[in-house]
Amino acid sequence: MNKPLRRVAIFCGLLVLALLIRVNWVQFVQADELKNDPHNRRVAIERYSMPRGNIIVDGKAITGSTTTDSGDFKYKRTYKNGTMWAPVTGYASQAFDANQLEKLNDGILSGTDDKLFFSRTVDMFTGGQQKGGNVVTTLDAKAQKAAFKGLGDKKGAVAAINPETGAILALASTPSYDPSTFAGNTDKDAEAYNALQKKNNPDEPMLNRALRQTYPPGSTFKVVTAAAALENGRYDDVDAKTDSPLPYTLPDTSGIKLENEGPIPCKDASLRVALQYSCNTVFGKISADLGNKKMKAEAEKFGFNNAEIDIPVRAAESIFPTDNRPQNAMAGIGQASNRATPLQMAMVASAVANDGKLMKPYMVEQLEAQNLNVIQQHTPQVMNEPLSPENAQKMQSIMQTVVTEGTGKRAQIGGGVTVGGKTGTAQHGEDNKDNPYAWFISYAKTAKGSPVAVAVVIEGSDTLRDDIAGGALAAPIAKDVMEAVLESNK
Repeated sequence: MNKPLRRVAIFCGLLVLALLIRVNWVQFVQADELKNDPHNRRVAIERYSMPRGNIIVDGKAITGSTTTDSGDFKYKRTYKNGTMWAPVTGYASQAFDANQLEKLNDGILSGTDDKLFFSRTVDMFTGGQQKGGNVVTTLDAKAQKAAFKGLGDKKGAVAAINPETGAILALASTPSYDPSTFAGNTDKDAEAYNALQKKNNPDEPMLNRALRQTYPPGSTFKVVTAAAALENGRYDDVDAKTDSPLPYTLPDTSGIKLENEGPIPCKDASLRVALQYSCNTVFGKISADLGNKKMKAEAEKFGFNNAEIDIPVRAAESIFPTDNRPQNAMAGIGQASNRATPLQMAMVASAVANDGKLMKPYMVEQLEAQNLNVIQQHTPQVMNEPLSPENAQKMQSIMQTVVTEGTGKRAQIGGGVTVGGKTGTAQHGEDNKDNPYAWFISYAKTAKGSPVAVAVVIEGSDTLRDDIAGGALAAPIAKDVMEAVLESNK
């Protein structure tokens, strides 16, 4: 071969080699980047080219798919009672992508996940309809309905957990929205979506208040403070007198007094009496005496200051602050910079009910292929042990007193069911001028164990300020949710 031909051959060989390298680079290195590129319309077309798999509650689908004539997309998402279930499902929209379970399990639901390769291949050869897999949740339909109905037109949230497994049984948030209204890709869908955005709707119906909103937990946090007192040996006997003066002056202040709500028996009150009457002075002093480091450590055992609580939807971080002595005393009664999600406070009640063992909360029981074969099964996991079994049983005893003799009487359930709870009324707004948040956390126990723990928060209502209290507004909702779970377990 003469020299010019050899040069041409080498040059052509290099071009072929470069082409092979480029093809392999695109196929193997850039594949995920190109697949996830928002400008790659083929991905969206594939996602909606077949019926989407379903999200399952109590063996029934709460989602569906329907054919559409809009553009390149053959199917769009539908929802059954979407307003009630939106805090669980999230949305899947041809125009606005997806969030929550719809987003986190998109590969399974859209049928593109590699775990579905075998069933997709079988359907291809047998002529079966191509469709996505299913996400089976831990939710209890009766409990969710009770929570959503109880909240009604009030702004608030409910979280309910099975203390023994960590399974989430209800997750309600109001006001809510219907994901069906913007599941397509038309001007009408865009109009519906834009109307739900915060700038256009200050009620923020798309905010998942059960997971993504934090509130001052108010007196419900006194459960954590009492647990810290027991775990750190500050007090051993829940019926013994505490060293609690009345009035109590916040430490390191020039005479600032911590007030109680009315003339209640808080001077040297036992832990039982202090929780029954919700004595700010007792629990503020306990928090101050233990100090910020010990209080923070106990709160963290319950899940506070953990930014990675995924159920699998990530919850907002609940905060017990690093603070000075007077602010730490206020944090011990659920005020100051203390912030918690409803899920977090349900976890507190859950750990007490489960004899001190906190199970990791989860919402997805299993993932199913198109042929209903299980491809992934959740295994309950212990998250932490905030209390010894002995101290947890002491806490159960005094929380039960709150319901039988204290501020939580409206959560009582008959028929041999024992209920423990704690009310809370958390101040907020400049100079506490706004209506306070009404809280209630509780659990129910039967002879077979504890099947449910609940947290309810009412963020806003038209109830008169003087009438707002966790026992009046939130406790009846918690009772209905607990009764619904008990009914489901019969």
